[in-house]
Amino acid sequence: MKSAIRNPQSAIPVAPTMRDLLVEDFLQFMHVERNASPRTLINYRHALETLKHKLSSFTSWEALTADDFRRYLFDQMKAEMGRATTRLHFAAFRSFFKFLTRRCGWTKNPLLEVQLPKPEKKLPVVLTLTQVITMLDLPLTTPKEKQAPVWAAERDAAILELFYSTGIRMSELQGLNVEHVDVYSETLRVMGKGRKERLCPIGSPAVKALQKYQSKLGVYDGPLFRSKVGKRMSTVAITDIVQKYWKLSGMPIHVTPHKFRHSFATHLLNNGADLRSVQTLLGHASLSTTQIYTHVSTQRMKEVYDGAHPRA
Repeated sequence: MKSAIRNPQSAIPVAPTMRDLLVEDFLQFMHVERNASPRTLINYRHALETLKHKLSSFTSWEALTADDFRRYLFDQMKAEMGRATTRLHFAAFRSFFKFLTRRCGWTKNPLLEVQLPKPEKKLPVVLTLTQVITMLDLPLTTPKEKQAPVWAAERDAAILELFYSTGIRMSELQGLNVEHVDVYSETLRVMGKGRKERLCPIGSPAVKALQKYQSKLGVYDGPLFRSKVGKRMSTVAITDIVQKYWKLSGMPIHVTPHKFRHSFATHLLNNGADLRSVQTLLGHASLSTTQIYTHVSTQRMKEVYDGAHPRA
């Protein structure tokens, strides 16, 4: 078997006694050569470790058969693991065995004989424009908390405005630096999945919210969004901000950062944007990923038709 190049500084360190050298080689390959995000590396490691733990018959990766993977799939479905999670696990397994065959000289890939159940077709939940505006107005109209920094409301407003104005992902917003924002051209330089960079236009309200926040805190370099101790905000802290204003809004729809992304895409399509442009703005590698929003738009169009047409 050919040996993969191993870097002792693994992308995600683990205790030496727990190291599986094949897995570490694979994760290093994904990190360095495939530019996989930290979240992908964490998910892939978890999937591979879960497989080893759940399969009582596991002795080595080379000994695994298609039946072993089918058994794992059956057990996970019996345990009511969601289809999306199951598909994520098998994406990790397929990438791992592709690495083993292409880079390490293995001749057998048992996953080629395994079929997965079709993914669930769930339409994304989308906020109405009125609901979005309600959320965006809350940071600057809600009484300030005693322990919060004086600039916290402006920061929160800028975060919510930027989510809806650009449709960026949580990880993309969390990783923003001041130099990624160009207020003069009203664009945002975003590092997306697979370390692919794209430019996103920013609406005027979001630009004004950002300028107000930066001016009040004096943020002119380094991380764009910061905690009260001056560190880059974590994804958990940003999620907590969105959750805070969702609860204050009293809306029945559970609002998350990703629902702003869904709403951004659907509202653009509802107002005449073409699918290719929306794909570019969202940073989707495949147009088929963006097409789910056309179904949401079509569903809304049918609801309007049924409610308005006299012979619907």
